[in-house]
Amino acid sequence: MIRIVLADDHQIVRQGLRKIIDSEMGLSVVAEASDGIETIKVVEELRPDVLVVDLMMPGLNGLAVIRQVKQRVEQTQIVVLSMHADEAYVLTALRTGAIAYVLKDSPSVDLLEAIRRAAVGRRYLSAPLSERAMEAYVEKAKSSTLDPYETLTPREQEILQLTAEGNTSTQIAERLSISPRTVEKHRSNLMSKLDLHVQADVVRYAVGKGIVSSGR
Repeated sequence: MIRIVLADDHQIVRQGLRKIIDSEMGLSVVAEASDGIETIKVVEELRPDVLVVDLMMPGLNGLAVIRQVKQRVEQTQIVVLSMHADEAYVLTALRTGAIAYVLKDSPSVDLLEAIRRAAVGRRYLSAPLSERAMEAYVEKAKSSTLDPYETLTPREQEILQLTAEGNTSTQIAERLSISPRTVEKHRSNLMSKLDLHVQADVVRYAVGKGIVSSGR
């Protein structure tokens, strides 16, 4: 039995996915999560075979979730289910640790195939994504400079997103079970690393990076 965790901030999407997946022999959804921070906690606790995750989620975006899950529960394979077909998104997800990438407008059989392949360590890209194109982008990325975002610690990534979503230091501290002073220290560090100077810069950076949407 392939054990699966679903992570998406839309309940109706999770309900639909669970119905599709649970109807298949050999597949079982063991838990759901609605934000990035909750996703990591659930995966650490249940250690599923496969995590199906959206890229755009509150609290901690999908790319940061992928990175932390691969650091903490290496055996869990990750399938991205996203509306973003841009090859840059796909490449970043694969570089970060995802093994499969499925577009949300794909037929359900694509997701089921991605889950089954991911469970045995095989990569899957749904059409129109091309394995050859991805390999070319990966080769190109190897020679590119390191993205400053990748220099942030997992905690700094959490605080960056929570700040961009409009949370105060006190609210972030309560969410992460740390002190407001610690939040402010991490925020100062991440702003220095990213060459940001005021909180408005943090919001603009997060929107431009695709960490949060402009409508949040």
